[in-house]
Amino acid sequence: MLGVAEGPAFPASAKATGYWFPRGERATATAIFDAAAKFANVIGVPLVALAVVQFGWRWGFIITGFLSFLYFLAFLIVYRDPSKHPRLSPAERDYIRAGGATREGAAQSGEVAMLGYLLRNRKVWGLTIGFAAYGYSFYLFLTWLPNYLVQSMHMSILKSAGFTAIPWIFATIADLVVGGWLIDYLIARGYDETPVRKTVLVLGMLLGLAVFGATITTDPVWAIVWISVALSGLAAAAPVGWSIPSLIAPRGGTGTISGVMNFLNNMMGVVAPVTTGYIVGATGSFVGAFLTAGIVLVIGIVAYVFILGRLEPIADPPAG
Repeated sequence: MLGVAEGPAFPASAKATGYWFPRGERATATAIFDAAAKFANVIGVPLVALAVVQFGWRWGFIITGFLSFLYFLAFLIVYRDPSKHPRLSPAERDYIRAGGATREGAAQSGEVAMLGYLLRNRKVWGLTIGFAAYGYSFYLFLTWLPNYLVQSMHMSILKSAGFTAIPWIFATIADLVVGGWLIDYLIARGYDETPVRKTVLVLGMLLGLAVFGATITTDPVWAIVWISVALSGLAAAAPVGWSIPSLIAPRGGTGTISGVMNFLNNMMGVVAPVTTGYIVGATGSFVGAFLTAGIVLVIGIVAYVFILGRLEPIADPPAG
């Protein structure tokens, strides 16, 4: 039930940034909400670990559930689409639209027809496969990093929680600075947005291969260094991935593309932890698990480079 309730959060945020921000400001806007998810691990992992150690495992769920409910209330009270926001001035609205904001409104062909149309599009599959590859490594780190430090580096639960926060701090910075500000800065300077965004995507995924370094060390400091490099690269690529649906979607299709992309990405939230568990259980080591994540990243890079193509809008589906 929690997964069903929270599943639309990122697609909705991606759609909202498309409505509210010009193309030249969208990387930073997307990076802010994506970096918040990374920074949540800096606060959340130690907080949950402390609650579990002091008060029992149930309090880990109570705390995170309460914070999620507060977010729901905030979004319900604060958010409105630009066309329905009472404080948006005509000048601001014109500025957003002139900058290439996503058009509001539902798909004229209907949601089901739009889904079928987009599932037949090459760009959608290039984006989806590439982002799912990112999701595999992201969920591996999210679910197994503390256990890796406890099992392979022989740390206590609380100490592992503290070390776990370090890669997420660097990931937050990379998300905001590289995946957000740098992209918008380069586009504002006149660089073609497709090479700029795809370069950050590919280089970020390549840096994700630094996870291999964690397989060749028994020093916890070096393990954290390698994982920080990998997670920072992935974090820089993530907001680019989330900004693409609003950049390529036909009218009424941003939420659909985001949903398709997020569906396969979240499936990696099932596949990655389970696969990692089987590999670690069978081998007693995380080496095979990290190597598997690297292979998946290579598949994602191929999808971004050769299947996604230029970041330009997909034509509206034919009427009728």
